[in-house]
Amino acid sequence: MDEHELIFVTGGARSGKSAWAERLATERGAPVLYLATAQAHDKEMAARIASHRRQRPDGWKTVEAPRALAETLVPHLPNGAVVLLDCLTLLASNIVTAEPPPDEPAAERALTAELEALERVCAHANATLIVVSNELGQGLVPMAPISRRYRDIVGRANQRLARRAAAAWLVVSGYALNLKALGVPVG
Repeated sequence: MDEHELIFVTGGARSGKSAWAERLATERGAPVLYLATAQAHDKEMAARIASHRRQRPDGWKTVEAPRALAETLVPHLPNGAVVLLDCLTLLASNIVTAEPPPDEPAAERALTAELEALERVCAHANATLIVVSNELGQGLVPMAPISRRYRDIVGRANQRLARRAAAAWLVVSGYALNLKALGVPVG
């Protein structure tokens, strides 16, 4: 496989998508940088973050960045590494809920710019980039306008990444499905 490939992993909450992405990262046999986008705004989230930190292999380096992923990653990124971004949906949430809150086009441009900058940095370092994202479009239409904007922004980002990715995976109930092998591109 190409050393600086993009791999996309999506699925619902607690589907096993992070575990699958971690397995894919481990299988590469290269140093892994775990790019975490979560922020501890409350005690429950702080406990989740701490639990995730404990579960990662000892040899993995964690870089925490709610925004400015590429700039934060550069000083930590060895050539040929694997970068595991977990997750795009929290990055999008960090953008959508910024103060002052951006409108939908501005939020989408900001998310796209973050992802493109990250892809450029990884390509320059011959790093494999694995992006984890939630599949948000399978539930009810959200009632609040901000929730609908968020779902739409993430959905379009997911589609763009899946199209560009060398491999795109959908994880459901602990099983990974290869979308590129099973699916037909819509657009």
